[in-house]
Amino acid sequence: MEPLRIHQGLVCPLNRTNIDTDQIIPKQFLKRIERSGFGQFLFYNWRFDDNGNPRPDFPLNAPQYKGASILVAGENFGCGSSREHAPWAIQDFGFKIVIAPSYADIFKNNCVKNGILAIQASEEHVQTIIKKAETEGYALTVNLEEQTVYDQDGFEFSFDIAPYPKEMLLNGWDEIGVTLNYQDKIKQYELARS
Repeated sequence: MEPLRIHQGLVCPLNRTNIDTDQIIPKQFLKRIERSGFGQFLFYNWRFDDNGNPRPDFPLNAPQYKGASILVAGENFGCGSSREHAPWAIQDFGFKIVIAPSYADIFKNNCVKNGILAIQASEEHVQTIIKKAETEGYALTVNLEEQTVYDQDGFEFSFDIAPYPKEMLLNGWDEIGVTLNYQDKIKQYELARS
């Protein structure tokens, strides 16, 4: 995984609440055995009509959000089943950061394990971002080290994150990477046992 320290990116607003993991990545696309390739199916039932044509009224299909790397949505994002495919699809589509007022715990943990920063912000901050993002080319800067989010117009807020997930994201570690940091101690332990 890539380390995440300071990220500046285009914002895509998704002004909906209770977005569950089956909406993020519908069940019919869970047959893949690798972690990549899920982005094309992100929000599939909202992005495409019954004939597979893009819906022009869905934000991810709008040209102004092409290349967006920050997704902003309503409360209870990632509710529903615990499928890890949901953050895989979000990441594969190109999003590095999600901002919402609240998350399902399992989804938020799965984000960290896959290198996505899920920022919990107040409803007021989220609605401010959504309104600003409805104008073309709205970008935010996220500084994970300082735990701040800001734009060029003076809008800014701080966010909380526990030390362990922060360290994982700052260093680009998954749980195996964290374990490998103790490789020498593990080796010494194993040698002492034999």
